Amino acid sequence: MQRTKQAVFMLGDKEFGLDIMEVNIIEKIMNIEPVASFSNNLKGIIKLRGDIIPVYSLRRKFGLGDIQPDDDSRFIITTSNGLQIAYEVDKMLEIVQFEEDQTFDVPSIIKSKDTTYMKQVTSIDDRLIVVLEHDGILSEDEQSKIKAVIKK
Repeated sequence: MQRTKQAVFMLGDKEFGLDIMEVNIIEKIMNIEPVASFSNNLKGIIKLRGDIIPVYSLRRKFGLGDIQPDDDSRFIITTSNGLQIAYEVDKMLEIVQFEEDQTFDVPSIIKSKDTTYMKQVTSIDDRLIVVLEHDGILSEDEQSKIKAVIKK
């Protein structure tokens, strides 16, 4: 059986997973410098170990309102579509290993061009976790805007 390890995190009262093999590092929240030309989901940039990394709000992507970051808030730093990015999340929960028989395709009624970020769903211990498609989160427009800002 095929297994997958997921970095499971919270946004509001919902749980999401991102393949741990796609996560570079998880960092505490730090100062975000706003950038005017970013789209609504892009909050700005952070400077981390000499790198300039765009910060992306998954709360905004999923239609949740902004909240004030707290001690539980984290950046999940990854490379998506060739771009290094920090996904802002409410709380990092754990690393979980899923067995193949614990994951299911996203129901067809939910699938659309606007939900390409949803890879699978899983249920463990009566918890529903949406497994994200790493390269499906950023729209092409967002990718273009990030590239333009990084080149400056």
